[in-house]
Amino acid sequence: MSTADDRAADRADESRTAGDRPAAESDPVRGRAQGRSAVPLSILDLAPVGVPTTPGEALTTTTELARAAEAWGYHRMWVAEHHGMPGIASSSPSVVLAHLAAATSTIRLGSGGVMLPNHAPLVVAEQFGTLEALHPGRIDLGLGRAPGTDQGTARALRRTTGSLSADDFPQQLGELLAFLGDGFPADHPYAEVQSVPHAGSPPVWLLGSSGFSAQVAGALGLPFAFAHHFSAQNTLPALELYRESFQPSSVLSEPYALIGVQAIAADTDQAAYDLALPIALSMLRLRKGEPGRLPSPEEARAYPYDELERSFVDGWLADAVHGTPDRVEAGLEELRERTGADELMLTANIYDRAAKLRSYELIARRYELPGAR
Repeated sequence: MSTADDRAADRADESRTAGDRPAAESDPVRGRAQGRSAVPLSILDLAPVGVPTTPGEALTTTTELARAAEAWGYHRMWVAEHHGMPGIASSSPSVVLAHLAAATSTIRLGSGGVMLPNHAPLVVAEQFGTLEALHPGRIDLGLGRAPGTDQGTARALRRTTGSLSADDFPQQLGELLAFLGDGFPADHPYAEVQSVPHAGSPPVWLLGSSGFSAQVAGALGLPFAFAHHFSAQNTLPALELYRESFQPSSVLSEPYALIGVQAIAADTDQAAYDLALPIALSMLRLRKGEPGRLPSPEEARAYPYDELERSFVDGWLADAVHGTPDRVEAGLEELRERTGADELMLTANIYDRAAKLRSYELIARRYELPGAR
C-alpha cells in the first residue's frame, strides 16, 4: 500500500484498540454506516486485467484493494465469478476469497457472486463451509443464476452438451441451503449426505439483474443484491418486487437490499471521465461478443465509435457515477434516496492500479470513513 494507506491502516488499528467493534463482529447481514454515509459502503471487484498487465498483477491489485478498503472503513468486499473473459481474473471466487481473507483481518468478504448453475450445490457448500471455518464470521455467500460466461464455456463448466437453463435454480438453491443448514428430510435422496466442514452457514445472498431472483429472495426472507451497474433500467422494478414479496425469516425480519453501482472518483471531472471511458468500451465489446483485456484511456478515446456504439457508451456512462469526490457523493446520495437501498456496493474496474486505489480512497475521505479522515 501507499504511505497514505499505511497511515489509514494505523488509524484503523488505533480505532479498534480504543474499543470499536470490527466490521466482522457486527450483524452478518446488516452493515453499519460509517462516517457521514447514511448506509454502509462496500466494494465489488472483478480483478480486471488491463492490456499491459497479467492476471497475477490484477489479483495483486485486488489484494491491495482489500487491505486498503479494510483500513479505510469499507464494510465488505466481494469478488465475482466470470469465465472465458481475458479482462477478468476472478474466475474462482472461493480461491480468491481464501487469499483475501488471509491478507486481511476484519472486513467482510464474499462472492458477488457464485453462479450456482455452474456448480454442484454440495461443492459450493464445502467451499464456503471451509472459508467459514478458516475465517469465522467474515464470509458472505452471494449466489447468481446466470452462467457468467458464453454458452460454450457454460457447457464445459457443467459438463453437458444439452440446452442450458436456469429453471432448476430454485431446486439447486434449496439443496445448497439444506447442505449449509440442518440437512434434508429423512426421505430425501441426500438425507445421509453431509457437507464437511460444516462450521456454520455464512449469510446467503441472492443476486440479480431482473425480477426473478428478487422474488425468490423476498419469498425466502434473504438479503438481495441488485446489479444496478449493468442493469440500471431494472433497478426500481426489481427492488419493488423484492420488498413486496418479502417474508420474514430467521435471517431477516425485514428486507435488506444492496445495489452495485459504478463509482469512479478523481481530482477533476475530466480525469474521472477518462478513467470511466475504458470500462464503458470494455462493456461495449462484451455486449458485442468480443471480450478482451481492459483497454487503456488512450485506446478508449481513439476507438472509432459508430452511432449505435456511441449511444451505448453514453448510456452506460450516464448510469455510472463519476467525477470529483463531491460530485460522486452527490450522485451516490441521489441514487440511494431514489432506490431506498440499504447498502451501496461500489465497483470501479479502473485501468490504472494507482488511480483505482485513489478513487476508492477519495470516496472514503469524502464520506469521512473512520480510516480515511
